[in-house]
Amino acid sequence: MSNPSSAYPVVPVEGKATRQVLVQNEQLMIVEFNFEEGGVGALHSHPHVQSTFVKSGRFEFTCDGETRILSAGDALLIPSGAVHGCRPLDGPGTLVDSFTPRRDDFL
Repeated sequence: MSNPSSAYPVVPVEGKATRQVLVQNEQLMIVEFNFEEGGVGALHSHPHVQSTFVKSGRFEFTCDGETRILSAGDALLIPSGAVHGCRPLDGPGTLVDSFTPRRDDFL
């Protein structure tokens, strides 16, 4: 059994946001990101497959040049190596992301 989320610290990240690992093992990691109003998840890529669930708020997502708006309850899949980023609209928002395999750089 994995450690509970309380075992992982809340970490400030660039773009007026924080992240907290909720649970992880070598194959999978689930992370909550909280964005302040005006926050930005800068365009980036990584070798992990990522799914994103919008827990609260509205976000503009860009993935490999395609942009769409997602609201609370929406989800998307980001392929390995895809250039992607996001920004909250209309105030703060929370995302729950999963990564496979785990993002060791988040530990």
